[in-house]
Parts: sequence; C-alpha cells; structure tokens
Amino acid sequence: MRILAVPSPDSAAAARSGFDAVVLVGHDPKKAKVAPLQAPLRALLAADASASTAVNLVPSADVAGGRLVVAPTGPVHRDFDDVRRYAEAASKGVQRARDAGATKVLLLVQAPPKGSTYQHAACVAALGACGGLWQPLEAREALGGKNVEPVQKLGVAVLGGAFSNQAAKWVAAVDQGLRLARDLGGTNPERMAPAKFAAYVQQACKGTPVKVSVNKDSKRLQKDYPLLMAVARASMSVARHRPCVVRMEYRPAGKITRTILLAGKGLTYDTGGADLKVGGVMAGMSRDKGGAASAAGLVLAAAKLGLKGVRLVAELGCVRNSIGADSFVADEILTSHAGCRVRVGNTDAEGRLVLADLLSHLRVAANKATAPELFTVATLTGHAGRAVGDYNIALDNGPAQRNKTARILMNQGDLCGDPFEVSRLRREDYAFVAPRSKADDVLQCNNAPSSATARGHQFPAAFLVLAAGLDQHGNDSKAPLPFTHIDIGGSFCEGGDWQHGKPTGRPLVAMLAALCDAAPPQ
Repeated sequence: MRILAVPSPDSAAAARSGFDAVVLVGHDPKKAKVAPLQAPLRALLAADASASTAVNLVPSADVAGGRLVVAPTGPVHRDFDDVRRYAEAASKGVQRARDAGATKVLLLVQAPPKGSTYQHAACVAALGACGGLWQPLEAREALGGKNVEPVQKLGVAVLGGAFSNQAAKWVAAVDQGLRLARDLGGTNPERMAPAKFAAYVQQACKGTPVKVSVNKDSKRLQKDYPLLMAVARASMSVARHRPCVVRMEYRPAGKITRTILLAGKGLTYDTGGADLKVGGVMAGMSRDKGGAASAAGLVLAAAKLGLKGVRLVAELGCVRNSIGADSFVADEILTSHAGCRVRVGNTDAEGRLVLADLLSHLRVAANKATAPELFTVATLTGHAGRAVGDYNIALDNGPAQRNKTARILMNQGDLCGDPFEVSRLRREDYAFVAPRSKADDVLQCNNAPSSATARGHQFPAAFLVLAAGLDQHGNDSKAPLPFTHIDIGGSFCEGGDWQHGKPTGRPLVAMLAALCDAAPPQ
C-alpha cells in the first residue's frame, strides 16, 4: 500500500481529488476546520448524539468519493488515556471506508492536545490504519491480494499541524516490517512450517541490505543447538516439520556504534509435546512463533529505513514441538550450547530451551561486537498475559538494568503506542530454577502451567541467563553483557485471542524507537 503525505487537507478532502473516502480521526471532530467537511459534520452532529464516540459514515457530494467517515478517539485528556486511541480510531475508520467500497483513503488526523505524550499521534494513527487493513496471508494467497486488501493508497494529513514526506516514509518502512511479522506469526502451522518460514523471510529480504542464511543441516544443528534439537526430536520423521535456524543481519555502511543481537522463539506449532496441551488449549499455538516473527520484522524495518550506526543480528529458532514416540520428556537432562546441564521439568516449556541455545550463540558473537546488547523475544508464557494483559514485558539482567533498557523501552513504547511493562529479575527466580542435585545445573521448569505459578514470567528469564551462560557476564564479571528478555505472551495477538485474533507484530515499533534511534519523525 502506498503511503502519502498530504500537504493540503482542504483540496485533498474535496470531491474529484483523487481519493474516494475521507476518514477523520480526532478527539473533537466538530472542530475540524476543513471546508468540504463542514456541512456533513454539522448534519451528523445535529442528528446523532453518539457522533463523538461512534464511527459514522456520512454521504456528501462535497467530500472525496462522496464518503466521510468520522472516527472519534474518545477522550484523550484523562490520566489514563494514551496515544493508542489514535491507532484504534484510525483502524476502525479505514475499515469502515474499505467496507463502503473505498480504495484510496485520505486519513485526516486532528492535531492532538499539546504535550509530549501525543507527539507521534499522526504516525501512530497511520500505522493503526495500515494494521486495520492487513488481512491474513492465506486469504491473500487464496483470493488475491487486491480482493481482500482493496485499499491501495493511504494519504495522511494533520489538521493544525504537518505530516512530512519523511514521516510517510517512516510509516511505509515500519508497516513493511509489521506486515512481515504478522504474515509470519499469523499463519497456520503448515503454511509456515519451519522451512517455509525461512523461505518467506528470505523472499521478504530480497533486494534489501539484510543478509539471510538458513541452517537446516540436522547434524550441525544437533552439535550447535542441542536443546532446540531435543524439542524438535518428534518432528524429525516428517520432512516438512524439521527445524532450522534462520540468521538475519543488517549491517549499515559507515561506523557501527551499537549492536542489537536478537533471539526469536519460532515455534511453528506447539502441541506441548509429551506434556500434551489438552482441554482445548492447543488451538492458536501456530502463533507461538510470534517472537521470531517480530524479530524478523524489526530487522527488515531497520533496513527499509536505512538506519545508520546500528547493526542488527537475529537468530530465529524455527521448530515444531510435536508429539510422538521420540518426544523428549520431563526428567531428561540435556546439555545446552553453553555447556549447562538442563533438567527438563515440562516439555510444554519448550520455548526457553530453543531460546537458550540461540542466546548462547549470540553471547559468543557479542564478544566481537561493538557495544552489544542481547535480547530474547518470545510468546513465552501464559503468565505474561495473566499478569499484565495486553502489554509487552521487559526484564533486564544487571548490566541492562544499569543501562535502563527496560525503562527506555517502556518510555518509547508509551509514545509510539506499543506499551511495555517493566518487570524484575529477583533472587527468588534464580532459586526457583536452582538444581536439586549434582546431576544437573539448572531446572527448566516446574510441572504446572506458568499462569498457575508465582512469578511465572520472571523465573524463565533466570533460566535463560543460566542455560545460555550469561551468568558469567553480570555486573560482577570482567565482561558484563546487557541482556533483556521480552515476553509478548499477552501482546502478540489482539484481544488475547490466540486462535482468531489479528497478530500485532509487537513489540517491533517500541524496539525500533528505543534501541535503533528510529522514533517516528516529528
């Protein structure tokens, strides 16, 4: 979809302007001073008392395409209001315009109240509009892209402000990253089985500065990613389900000042393995690859923006946790890439095993990198959604806490409509995964669901630190490495609906702004 900055809202909103619908987003629609909108707005506000809270379509011969859609944000002045109201209103508004038959939509965003909280409202609204128009990959492939995504042009203007060409380019680049994340994360387990996931990433990155390599050699994987291969064991008998590790790298020209190293959980399907998911909770587990999907989208967006100074490396563990005669089981003791002996407590806690090996590889790579920062991104626990709802969670190790990484993610997320909650690693989390005998070095998990376990999203981060060898790189070491674990178990699917909800692509936008110095342009 083409994103355009519109300098003259009056002429663009008028009939015969090249657009075929106008969507007005704002907290006070009656104050929208655009000449072609005045008459239909007066008529709507006089006739409908809900006009300030409900989405309405008003026919008018004076407006582009004869269609004015009024999409109010609702209140934005209260203590608990935030910029997401602009994204939500824009999403609903453009969907209403699309359903009315529009294919070239003009998005008019009222200038928000003054103050830093809403400084990125127009870009957030534009991304919300793009997200509202996204449709699943399977639908586009089966029915044709233009049939299910008919809107091909989105113009954006700010009433009482400006929306620059630079802002339009930012939205277009970030939307491409979000679309990749949604496509990868939202597809069914056969369409995006491990090898197909890898191929889709390769295709998306063609013609960009992103280098993509795929390791699918089972002997190499067994040697380099032993925990991942334990998870994959029952899938090996089905060729299309066999695992792979996708490596992405974006290296900008010029001096590198910062290196972001990402491990993404790419469980293309999670049956729970020997600890089988029962009672209907397996549905939606094709979305358990959301962490790898978002990491891939982040790297692509950075490349599309042509970011300077920041190198990004992502390792994505694409694997299926199948059930079968060769399933790994609780009580097994496995040795990680870092040499840590891991006692398995629950095969449905497979994601942290996959991440530990990826993270260990990145730990080694960090030794030769400029200003390295390590991240894991994963739909890791049900506890995340139970604890904080529809929010990303960030947990820092000691060096990252000293850098205030989680708090920077939180602050940028608030401004970009991709909010974070800051959680903490505590001594109790390390105690929870401590070995009970000399046979092992760390316990992977207890045998209860995370949502039924105290500190159910915190202690897995402690496991990652130990299993990946990062306990040797804390503040007390000679070579500290900042590490932040990001759990998107509550935020990757809209409304917490893992089977049918639209994938969000989060936390791509907040990470881009906080870690890559790529906040939306003013």
